[in-house]
Amino acid sequence: MFKPAVKFASAVALTAALLGSAAAPAMARQVEFDQATIAELAAAMNAGTLTAEKLMELCLARIKAYDRAGPKLHAVITLNPKAMEEAKALDAERKAGKVRGPLHGIPVVLKDNYDTVEMQTTGGSVLLEGAIPPDDAFMVKKLRDAGAIMLAKVNLGEFANGSQSSMGGQSLNPHDLTRTPAGSSGGTGVAVAAGYAPLGLGTDTGGSIRGPSNVNGIVGLKPTHGLVSRDGIIPLALSLDTGGPMARSVSDIAISLGAMTGVDPKDEATKKSEGKFEKDYTKYLKADGLKGARIGLARDFMGQDPDVDWMVESAVVALKKAGATVVDIRYPKWFLDASGPAVFTLYPSEFRVQIGDYLRAKTGPKYPKSLDDLIARGQEYRSMEADGAGPNLSRWQYMVKTEKPSEDMTGPGYLALKNYFLPMTVNLVNGILAKDKLDAIVYPTGSRRPAQIAGPPGPPAGSGPSATGIANLSGFPDLIVPAGFTTDDLPVTISFFGTAFSEPKLISLGYSFEQATHAIRRPVNTPALPGGTIEVK
Repeated sequence: MFKPAVKFASAVALTAALLGSAAAPAMARQVEFDQATIAELAAAMNAGTLTAEKLMELCLARIKAYDRAGPKLHAVITLNPKAMEEAKALDAERKAGKVRGPLHGIPVVLKDNYDTVEMQTTGGSVLLEGAIPPDDAFMVKKLRDAGAIMLAKVNLGEFANGSQSSMGGQSLNPHDLTRTPAGSSGGTGVAVAAGYAPLGLGTDTGGSIRGPSNVNGIVGLKPTHGLVSRDGIIPLALSLDTGGPMARSVSDIAISLGAMTGVDPKDEATKKSEGKFEKDYTKYLKADGLKGARIGLARDFMGQDPDVDWMVESAVVALKKAGATVVDIRYPKWFLDASGPAVFTLYPSEFRVQIGDYLRAKTGPKYPKSLDDLIARGQEYRSMEADGAGPNLSRWQYMVKTEKPSEDMTGPGYLALKNYFLPMTVNLVNGILAKDKLDAIVYPTGSRRPAQIAGPPGPPAGSGPSATGIANLSGFPDLIVPAGFTTDDLPVTISFFGTAFSEPKLISLGYSFEQATHAIRRPVNTPALPGGTIEVK
């Protein structure tokens, strides 16, 4: 059931490779570049067996083979026309003795709601086609400063809601082309799983990093609210929104996260991270991180799919074998009943206002400047009727029927949720963690295997509560790690959910689980290409 991935010698050896420092001699080995970690890619570039230019060529070859040809995954909206030029410049820097860090020369794909100065930022909407923002998003700028190359903008649920867009259409799951890649960061999930780039960025308001990480079988992190800046990201609901990394390994998440943290004057929420964010999360990559840990298993989110449940029970065995104590926990039923509606009540009210703030600040005079403008101009583009942002509703219909008539941000219902339900969620989750002295809560990221794209509309029969919104309502971090595959070869992941700014602990737990299971594999529809092997030590 499991397909082994390349093991790391130790966290110490990994850190040495990342820093390019001398380490004990090691035998060179051949690795397919799309299966290599960022640490291995960095080590190969440090050793001179790989260049940023060559890595870019390999990534572009996979995009050419699989995005509009072959399985036609349709993940990419825009390619960076300067990507190869930037790769060559970074190779010249390295040759001159300047290495910015482990991300030097590493390609990145971005959900197309992140601002970039050289590529359009559309939010997946034809209404913003061609819109070039005045500057990079904070997270993008931090990655550039660290030496990363913005390779492409990828598909998303339109305006970060749903699972397809009028700009990018329907992306396909590389593990099973008939299945959804999930939303709204589906393009990022597809691109990372298919090996277009080692690293991608998504955004998450109610599960939009975690759903695509789950169904595409990769690692993802929804960080603590305020750990990373949202400046330059098209908002959905700033009370819940966060950006975050998506990759093929926990070590890649740790490497990239440290490059993106920091207090940003343009995002008030980041003040919460002052004195709490770190610049190097790789020191928490401990293979024995589960030893002595106490984990709560949230069984509220099981019982909907026997294959998923079987993989979760197998994951529990692995957790225990690695030294963790696992205890069952339950959320109060009244809270589970209320948490989903809370998310879907908060964000329409905020989107209604915050999308206008973004459009006025970041787009030129020919583009819409408010939700009303989007609705009015959207009537000309019935292709916006691409996807059910709610059961059977297109994105345009959702704007008209849900977001436009939603309660004002000064209304009593909205304020009750914002001022009382969100703090109550924080206290409830912290209380559950404290009661059993838990280091984290584990649950199946998706309670059911991914739906068929051409399946019946609306939620599947027997759907139970979703756990992902709890992380947004609390603002707490959630790390997604592959756990295995169903009998029909669909990925299953588990989530490691903890209290505010517990990313170090979650990375330690998740890395330990990953090293114990290695439950990741290349998608069957995107096999290795000739010439993709690199030499690493």
